[in-house]
Amino acid sequence: MHAATTGRTQIVLPAGRHADEEAGTMSDLHDPQALAEHVGRTMLAHDPAALGVGMTVDAMGPGTARLSMTVRRDMLNGVGICHGGYITLLADSAFAFACNSRNELTVAASVVVDFIAPAQLGDMLTAEAREVSRAGSTGVYDVTVHNLSGDLVAVLRGRSHQLKGRKTVPD
Repeated sequence: MHAATTGRTQIVLPAGRHADEEAGTMSDLHDPQALAEHVGRTMLAHDPAALGVGMTVDAMGPGTARLSMTVRRDMLNGVGICHGGYITLLADSAFAFACNSRNELTVAASVVVDFIAPAQLGDMLTAEAREVSRAGSTGVYDVTVHNLSGDLVAVLRGRSHQLKGRKTVPD
């Protein structure tokens, strides 16, 4: 796999594919990995909140997503650490990308976030989301947020609700 970067967006693609290639033919979208990558690319391109804070999609797979962002000065709170809302935005975005990775429109029903350690100016934060359970229209996802040193910054548990019969992105 290699990272392909265009502007502020990044998607990890299998070796040999380029960022300017779409997920391709309809037959490609029957492959769960190709579908997840297509959904990730399309969701990010239409997500002004994620783009506005400089998020990148580093990896997508069925039921999983890894997103990153760097803590900027305008993300600091009054005590000089990253505002929890930005950390939550990153974790919630990873949750959203993971639960929509199968191209079945899914929204958050609830989240609980625990802040473990502060994030500092310049920290690269990475949120990794994974599906814990998916049954009927309900899913449960766990997200961890780490800095580059590997320190755990936050954890999020999200419960999702799938909107039956609706696609996240057009085929």
